[in-house]
Amino acid sequence: MLNSYRKNPLLSISIGILSISTLIVFVATKATYNIIEMTSIWVRNHFGYFYLYLGLGCVLLLLAIALSPLGKIKLGKKNEKPEFTIWAWTAMLYSAGMGAGILLRAVQEPTYMQQNPPYLSDLSPEILALEFTFYQWGFTAWAFYGLFAMIIGYYLFVKKKKVLISSTIEDIIPNKTARTGIDVLTIMTTVFGLVAAIGLGTTQINGGLNYISSSNFGLMATLLLTTIISALAFYSAWKGVNKGIQVLSKVNILITLAVLLFTLMQSNIPKVVTNFITATFQYIIDFIPLSLAIGSYDPGIAFLTDWTFYYWAFWLAWAPFTGIFIARISKGRSLRQLLLGVLVIPSLGTFFWFSVFGTSAFQLIEGWGSYKGEFDGVFSSIFMFFGNYPFATVLNITTIVLLIGFLVTSVDSAVFVLSMFSDNGKKEPSKKHRLIWSLFIFLATIALILLGNAKPEVDTLIAAQKLLIITSLPFAFFMVFMTFVFLKELLGHHRNYSLGPKKEV
Repeated sequence: MLNSYRKNPLLSISIGILSISTLIVFVATKATYNIIEMTSIWVRNHFGYFYLYLGLGCVLLLLAIALSPLGKIKLGKKNEKPEFTIWAWTAMLYSAGMGAGILLRAVQEPTYMQQNPPYLSDLSPEILALEFTFYQWGFTAWAFYGLFAMIIGYYLFVKKKKVLISSTIEDIIPNKTARTGIDVLTIMTTVFGLVAAIGLGTTQINGGLNYISSSNFGLMATLLLTTIISALAFYSAWKGVNKGIQVLSKVNILITLAVLLFTLMQSNIPKVVTNFITATFQYIIDFIPLSLAIGSYDPGIAFLTDWTFYYWAFWLAWAPFTGIFIARISKGRSLRQLLLGVLVIPSLGTFFWFSVFGTSAFQLIEGWGSYKGEFDGVFSSIFMFFGNYPFATVLNITTIVLLIGFLVTSVDSAVFVLSMFSDNGKKEPSKKHRLIWSLFIFLATIALILLGNAKPEVDTLIAAQKLLIITSLPFAFFMVFMTFVFLKELLGHHRNYSLGPKKEV
C-alpha cells in the first residue's frame, strides 16, 4: 500500500493534508475553532455576496443551455439509451444530493422563517416562510450540482477523458503539477462538505434517540453512530453503483414517500396544496431579487451569513462529488434531459416536502395558541413534530432509519467518486481506494464532531457552517474559470457539428 501512495501523488498529497488537518484538530481543538471563526468572518465580509451572484449565474446558465440547441448534445453515442431508468436515476441523484438534510430542516426551517421573517413582505408569514425555504433548497442548490454533472459528463462521455476535475482544463493548463493541485483542491472541498453532513446527521440521530428514549446519549453515542454509518457506507461503495448505491437509494426514496404520504394524510390537504402552489409561484417570480438580496428582499448580512451564505457554501462543497456522481449515472441522456431533470424534478419534490411539513407545523402552532420554541432545535424538531401524530414512536424510529440510510447513500456516493479521482480517473475504481477513502472520511468526521464540542456554546452545526464558508471559497473561484473553459469547448463542438453532415448529436 505504501508503494501505491508513492506512485499516486494525488492520493498521497490529499491523504497527507487530510491527516495533518485531522491531527491538528485532535491536538488543538479550541485553537483550531478560534482560527476558523476569525477566518469565516473575513470571508463573509469580503466574499459573502459573491456566493449569491455565483448561484444566480449558475441557474441562468443551465436554463440557457438546456433550452438552446446545445441541449441536444448527448452524453454518449447518438443512439445510446440511458443506463438507468428515470426512477432509478432520480432516486440516486436525490439520495446523493440532498438526503438527510430534508429531515434535518423539514420542520425547523419553515417554522423559524415563520416566526422570524427574513424581511418585511406583503405575503403572509406562512407563504414567506415557505418561499424563503424553497429559495435555499431549490434551483440554486441543484444548479451547482447540475453544472458539474454537465461539465464532467461532457468530458467523460463525449470527449472520452478521465473522471477528474482537471480533465476539464487540461487543454488550457498543460502543467501536470497545477492540474494535480486542482484535483487536490476538489478532493479537500468534497471531504469537508461530506464530513460536515455526516457530523450534522449523526448529531440529529443522537437527538432522536435521546427524544425517543428520554435519555441523554452524549458524545460517545454520536461517535458510535459515525462508526456504524461509515462502515455501512463502505460496504455499499464496495458493492458498487448497481448492487449497492442504486438499491439503497431506491429504498430510501420509497420510505421517504411513505412518511410524506402519512404526514399529508394527517394534514389539511387543500391547505398544503394551496401553500405549495402559491409559495412555488412566488418563489419563481421573486427568484432574481431573492438571489441578489436587493431592495426589500435583503434580509441583512447577519441573516445571510447564518442561512444563505452557509447553504450556498454547503451546496458548493457537495457540488464536485454529487455532480460527478450524477454525471456517472447520466450516460445516454442529452444535456437538456440532464439539466432540466436535475433542476426541476428534485426541486419540486423538495418544495412539496417542505409544504407538507411546514404547513402541518404552522397548523400545530396555531392550534396551541402560542409558540414556545418547540421546533427550534435543529436536531430534535422533527421528532417533537411527530410526537403530535398517531404512531409517533414508529414515525420517529422510521426517521432515524431514514437518516442513517440517506447518510449512507451520500457517503457511499462520495467514497465512490473520491476513489475515481484517486484511481487515475477510472469509472470503476479499485476497492482498495474505496477502503482508503472510507477510513479517512471516518477519521475526519470524528475530528469535526470533536471540533463542534470544543466550546460549551458551540455545536456541530455552527462549526460546520464556519468551516464550509471558508473551504468552499477557493473552489468557487475555480468553478468560474472551469465554466468559461467548458463554454468555449461546448460552443466549438456545436459549431463544428452544425457545419458537418449530421443532423443531430
